[in-house]
Amino acid sequence: MEKENGEKWKFQGNKGLNTTSVSVRGVYNMLMDSINNNDNNKTLIRLCRVDPTDNPLFRTTPVAHEAIAAAAQSFNFNCYPPTVGLPDAKRAIANYLSSDLPYQLSPEDVFLTVGGTQAIDIILPVLARPGANILLPRPGYPQYDSRAACCQLEVRYFDLLPQKGWEVDLDSLEAMTDDNTVAMVLINPSNPCGNVFTYQHLEKVAETAKKLGICVISDEVYAHVAFGNNPFVPMGVFSSIVPVITIGSLSKRWLVPGWRTGWIATCDPNKIFQKTGIVRNIISYLEITSDPLTFMQAAVPQILEKTKAEFHLKNLNMMREAADIFDDVCKEIPCLTCPHKPEGAMAAMVEINFSQVKGIIDDVDFCVKLAKEESVILLPGVTVGLKNWLRISLAVDPSDLEEGLSRLKAFSLRHAIS
Repeated sequence: MEKENGEKWKFQGNKGLNTTSVSVRGVYNMLMDSINNNDNNKTLIRLCRVDPTDNPLFRTTPVAHEAIAAAAQSFNFNCYPPTVGLPDAKRAIANYLSSDLPYQLSPEDVFLTVGGTQAIDIILPVLARPGANILLPRPGYPQYDSRAACCQLEVRYFDLLPQKGWEVDLDSLEAMTDDNTVAMVLINPSNPCGNVFTYQHLEKVAETAKKLGICVISDEVYAHVAFGNNPFVPMGVFSSIVPVITIGSLSKRWLVPGWRTGWIATCDPNKIFQKTGIVRNIISYLEITSDPLTFMQAAVPQILEKTKAEFHLKNLNMMREAADIFDDVCKEIPCLTCPHKPEGAMAAMVEINFSQVKGIIDDVDFCVKLAKEESVILLPGVTVGLKNWLRISLAVDPSDLEEGLSRLKAFSLRHAIS
């Protein structure tokens, strides 16, 4: 880099951090600017953020607050935690996950993280080596792309098929794999698609991954947030076929994304991760990164063990109601198509039919004009890897969802080709 006097600086910004020209937060800020500069005086409705705390009806269980208060007030957890997490928290998470598995995880299989995001930030560098590549779903969660770029891990995309309920395109998965492919990522229930993979399809994915010699990173941050016909099945059920790294957190199921409490679990009864050094690398990475708050870890056992089923059932009923509202209104908007009614997680994807609208060039333009005219914010699909689609959050108050979709319908009709 040139200085004014002609000398050269020996440093410059890491270009790898500029992974995409369009980021979720960047687009959100741009859309907020559009609303701040308009004069329609309409209340802001955010259908872009998958944050259940945006819905005032979503409140975490009192058990969680009581557990945290007890841990903090005990004065026993003001210390640094162990590198891999408090033993009681690890044991509680192992038991919680094992209730859905055909075998028992041990506490040594679990590692505490600062939310699901840090779990991603740990696992990708652990798997990275010179020339390696990783397979990510399209559409998917942008944090994987960003972190892969930071650790120089090449990204290759396999498609999720909207016409087949967002199943993995196993042919495309196989076609892009080579000797340098180390892993594939699967998000179930799916953010951003809102689908829940069936047992039969997950088994096919496991068998394909075994054939390709890669492990599966199963992002299960939305585990059990399934309110349609397909029950949630953890990928760890198939870990005797292929080794599985499970990522989870309290964020979505307990409605506390700001508490930043997550985990990594190695579901691997054949101990392949031990033999290949992955477990050792996870521990090494944890030794040089931040720890989850000690009193948060201390609260985990009570949160997992004492939360009543009625709490989860109430939340699933609210998500089912939101999915029904969304599906009914979406059918009334000619320029939008939802190929698969959401049945899990807290979002849905819809495709824009540009033959039905005028004066709009792409999904970002659609969202900018919608924000200016209706004060409604949606997320352009390009931010999650699927250009000219939209991601709509269902984690909002039903009245806000209805009003937001009503404005979306009015906007679409206003821009319809006559």
